[in-house]
Amino acid sequence: MSFPNTFVLLGFSEFPWLERPLSAVVLVSYLLTLVGNSSIILLSLVDPRLQTPMYFFLDNLSLLDLGLTCTIVPQLLANLWGPDKTITSWGCITQVCVFCWTTSSECAVLAMMAIDRYVAICRPLQYTLVMRVWVCVQMAAVCWSSGLVNSLLQTTLTIQLPLCGQHTLDHFFCDVPILIKLACGDTTANELAISLMTIPFGMLAPLMMVISYTFIARAVLKLPSAEGRHKALSTCSSHLLVVTMYFGPGMFFYLKPSAKSSQAKFISFFYCVITPLLNPLIYTLRNKDVKTAWKRILQMQSRTKSLKAQSLPVS
Repeated sequence: MSFPNTFVLLGFSEFPWLERPLSAVVLVSYLLTLVGNSSIILLSLVDPRLQTPMYFFLDNLSLLDLGLTCTIVPQLLANLWGPDKTITSWGCITQVCVFCWTTSSECAVLAMMAIDRYVAICRPLQYTLVMRVWVCVQMAAVCWSSGLVNSLLQTTLTIQLPLCGQHTLDHFFCDVPILIKLACGDTTANELAISLMTIPFGMLAPLMMVISYTFIARAVLKLPSAEGRHKALSTCSSHLLVVTMYFGPGMFFYLKPSAKSSQAKFISFFYCVITPLLNPLIYTLRNKDVKTAWKRILQMQSRTKSLKAQSLPVS
């Protein structure tokens, strides 16, 4: 009746011709995700100009993306490369726990980033007073702790599901809704927990973003110059794009249970593999501060190399 020792992840096995090319895409995306998100964190630590509330929350977003990617993608690669498509029960529980934690916390972090943009644009004179370091730390702590509470609740209830020996999951990672479908007993508590946690993370967080950007839009429209409006909007465009990519696939997957299994897998694939890859690219390519920081580091490296070359003795 309890959890089996191993689970079988069918993944994309109904498309055997797709597994090899998909594994190459996943591997490249995985490496780029690790490099991109780690680079944003390191840049913020090295460059004092990037040690602002906006980049502090961006660092938290990158950490969450790294946690999500490192939990899901290695197992996906192993399943795509070999015939053995199993995962241990503890590996499955770990995926459930970390996935719930990172995705819930990311919802909250995106809401906090919207609040940060609201204060920066609508209350510019009070920005440094409102968004102090300790306030930002507390906001981040709320994001991580609320996600952890949701994760512990979902994981605890999922472990107690009666599976009656069933251990084949038609997905490429262990997710709560997939395990609920596999259960052979009463799942009312699990479904109620998901519904309750949807209120803060799936409804309240997006509502905070909508309210923040409503006030931002009103403030931007009141600016006298077109240059000022463009500058204000450019600071929000990256965040808006990330929010759209994050909530779009997630809402489609969880609010449309009638979606086909293969369709749901590709939506989850975009959500777990592609979105963490695109987040650092969006903030790097569309952000002058990040590009300037990269240029400064590259210039410093080239100067260091030239100084070392000059200091070498001439034979």
